[in-house]
Amino acid sequence: MKEQLTKRLESLKNEYQKGQERLQTLESEVTTVRSAMLRISGAIQVLEEELGIQDKEAGAHSIQQ
Repeated sequence: MKEQLTKRLESLKNEYQKGQERLQTLESEVTTVRSAMLRISGAIQVLEEELGIQDKEAGAHSIQQ
């Protein structure tokens, strides 16, 4: 009986360790994805602002003509 419990304990410890390693991997992936999304969001904002400026300039040119 003690041998079975010892084996089960080792099995559970191994599962727990694998779970911790997987969690660290997933947390790292989340950080990477968030960073990428932040860069993309910034690029979107810059392009939207640039397009807004261009639209205003185009409107100003059409009024002047």
